[in-house]
Amino acid sequence: MNAYAGPALITLATVLLLFVCAAYVGRCRIRFRIQAPAITGHRQFEIAYRIQMNTLENTVLFLPVLWVAAMALSSFWATVFGAVWLVGRAWYALAYARDPESRGAGFLIGMLAFGALALGGAWGVLRGVLG
Repeated sequence: MNAYAGPALITLATVLLLFVCAAYVGRCRIRFRIQAPAITGHRQFEIAYRIQMNTLENTVLFLPVLWVAAMALSSFWATVFGAVWLVGRAWYALAYARDPESRGAGFLIGMLAFGALALGGAWGVLRGVLG
């Protein structure tokens, strides 16, 4: 496990991010009295819900490429780009909560890191298959 401690740490931090996003939705649900299963009713609740869903949607794509990159290319670089993705997603969530129009920079950082992981993982896999 020591060879993959970095990606494992990034995975755990990603789970923590998902938990924090879910807790924010729950807090907004209580604060604005939005009864489940409703997902509309107050603008800030709707923002919190979109933050949670967008983060969850991105995580489903992120975790496989993180681990493919870690195993097929480099655990170190997967950890670096995984941390950049995590910072970008946290930035995205905080910016979106303050002002939805300001979420672009965090989104871009996360997407660039995701792209690096996906390309690096694909390169590592192809190199292994062809080499």
